[in-house]
Amino acid sequence: MVIPHDAVLAMARVPDAHQMASGYFPGGKWEYRTRIFAPAHWRDRHVVLEFEAIHRSAAVFVNGDLAIRQPSGSTSLVVELDAFLRYGVENEIVVEARADRDARWYTGGGIIRPVHLAVGPRVHVPLDGVVVTTPEHDAEASLVQIITTVRNLESVPVVRWLETSITSPSDDLVGVDRTRVSVPAGGEAEVSQRMLVEAPLRWSVDSPDLYRVTSRLTSGAGGEGQTDHGDVLFGVRSLHLDARRGLRVNGQPVKLRGACVHADNGVIGGATFDAAEERRVAILKSAGFNAIRSAHQPMSRAMLDACDRLGMLVMDELTDVWTRAKSPEDGSDVFLERWRSDLEAMVRKDRNHPCVIIYSIGNEIPEAATRSGSELTRALAAATRALDPTRYVTAAVNGALFVMDGAIDIDPERLGGASLDPVAEINARSMSLEDRMSSLALTDAVAELTEEAYGALDIAGMNYQDARYVLDHERYPHRVIVGSETFPTRIDRLWGLVLANPHVIGDFTWTGWDYLGEPGLGRMHYRDDQPGSGALGAYPFLISLAGDIDITGERRPASYYREIVFGLRAEPFIAVRRPHTRGREMKAAPWSWTDSIQSWTWPDAGTDPLEVEIYCDAAEVELFVAGSSLGRQPAGASHGYRALFAVPYAPGRLEAVALRDGLPAERAALQTAGTDRRLALRAKLSTPDTGGQRLAFVVVELVDDVGVRATDGDLEVEVDIDGPGELQGFGSARPETEESFSGSRHRLYDGRALAVVRPTGAGRIVVIASAPGLPSASVEVQAV
Repeated sequence: MVIPHDAVLAMARVPDAHQMASGYFPGGKWEYRTRIFAPAHWRDRHVVLEFEAIHRSAAVFVNGDLAIRQPSGSTSLVVELDAFLRYGVENEIVVEARADRDARWYTGGGIIRPVHLAVGPRVHVPLDGVVVTTPEHDAEASLVQIITTVRNLESVPVVRWLETSITSPSDDLVGVDRTRVSVPAGGEAEVSQRMLVEAPLRWSVDSPDLYRVTSRLTSGAGGEGQTDHGDVLFGVRSLHLDARRGLRVNGQPVKLRGACVHADNGVIGGATFDAAEERRVAILKSAGFNAIRSAHQPMSRAMLDACDRLGMLVMDELTDVWTRAKSPEDGSDVFLERWRSDLEAMVRKDRNHPCVIIYSIGNEIPEAATRSGSELTRALAAATRALDPTRYVTAAVNGALFVMDGAIDIDPERLGGASLDPVAEINARSMSLEDRMSSLALTDAVAELTEEAYGALDIAGMNYQDARYVLDHERYPHRVIVGSETFPTRIDRLWGLVLANPHVIGDFTWTGWDYLGEPGLGRMHYRDDQPGSGALGAYPFLISLAGDIDITGERRPASYYREIVFGLRAEPFIAVRRPHTRGREMKAAPWSWTDSIQSWTWPDAGTDPLEVEIYCDAAEVELFVAGSSLGRQPAGASHGYRALFAVPYAPGRLEAVALRDGLPAERAALQTAGTDRRLALRAKLSTPDTGGQRLAFVVVELVDDVGVRATDGDLEVEVDIDGPGELQGFGSARPETEESFSGSRHRLYDGRALAVVRPTGAGRIVVIASAPGLPSASVEVQAV
């Protein structure tokens, strides 16, 4: 078995409404066993086993003895093995984990993140024991402060020498400092070293330059003797925040173009591979995002590393629950016992990453409106600042939910006439009450209920409370706001509010990347839907369908629309609504996009016109079919960046032309796929610098003879691998399916699927795809 491992993904799904939130995957209990040989010389060493995350309720046993328990499913576990090991023989490590209805989305289960075995001297720098900050810097020079903890497990005091060096992004040595450190028996010493770096390269979204600190601990004054060493990457960058000038990075104003992102990674489930995290960050950035919010658990180290390398700002979030349960087994019962250690684990992991600029201490916490909840908010915020005073603290608050869940007794007059709905499930309530949430947000009751929570924070995180943005600035002129979670369908108006109000520093859409669980949350609703069709989809719905980017990494129409609204794309974009939507009245669905795709291949279109959406920032757009104009329509900001055409279907070319000052400018076109079809494979192997297991991402498509994708051909495809590689996951973005991502067969969706291949050794790997009635196709990957 390969670690990381998602034990849930291969399980059979069940049409049980109690398992709806997880995408109808059941829970389970799992046991992992391995053996570690401990040579005799380890008696004089310190041995640590670190699990980056085990989901969930983990217990680790060493030779039958319980070593540690960890209720949280996304917090690291550090097992100090010294007291448990038997030397000169093999030692058995057993890990137990379970997951069952412990979140409102798919989490996976088992050892979902990497495991590390570290063997070092008994006098050492502990894991995450180096903290690097840049408290003072300008264009001329940067002061780099390195605080290193040295730990002594010996029974007598010791003296060591610590040499710390700094190398530049181009690997030039730019600073060295050496100092003596005395460490008491069984204790720790903290060493502070300050070095000046001339003409520093500053880390930013556009220039993510990283420096490296290398620490070397020796027992001899000349650098000889027992050693411990380690590397830390950091960036030189400054943060400033106020309500008049907003957020500034290195003195430059930055508006956060944010994406909320769940932890799972589509066809490979909850297993966290460095290469998959790097790919997600790269695609999100290419789509116009410059910030990610980890919803609703601490971000993996792999994704943080990728954000550092690629230039992506991060809001890292601690949890979805405090003391009031949202799911039957979500850990709320142990939150008061665990929050300090879980918070410390998150901050220790984050604090050297220049990408991290904001910590979120919770998401939509109902009890935050109570007196005890306010006290807990202040305690969490204060503890976060004590652990890391260089970042800002927020919480994702939905003030309307304070009233709507009935937990707080509110005088109806204070609601200004806004009515409530008693529906218990949060997502269903939000889906049916989108407008009412905005109405509630404007009431004095919500302002009062959120006042103390926001007063404890550096940034007021507002979930679906954009109605408060302007009002709050009048009422609380020093309050800084971020749209911590927002409806994707409103980005044109939301982004206008962000740009017009300096105290609003950004917008985080729900969601940037689609995810498993909360099935059908983002599907389109229609007036003629069957009765009983709620917020989430019935079995076999699997995927949320709320992401700008689908689970295979393909951008959906909403992503291109957002890019145009952000002012990052001049070319128009063409999205065609599926024929089954014709004549049906769409209901307001706040997480839904129209049921449209980027295709002009509709052999089942019939005789009635298709609805074609054009997204464009130009004042007008003209549409052509087979070279004939269908006329011009207004677009641009004043028309929501959209134009809608009714187009009789005829195979050929569909072209949209942006008109600026009445003259043709940028163009976009779609071409009908021909009838001669074949499979086409494109592979991309992750780069070595992603660390951990390398992966090859193989896109499988049905195309015509010139490469136009045939979106009407959802064939079942089988994938085989020849060479040193294994299939880690294979599937499509089809929202309703009973297929497994763990098998080698899967139907295409809109003519596309994704295979993820894990090399098992060096050499030539050939990925072969076949489908009935078509010749097989292959692509080669060279693993080294």
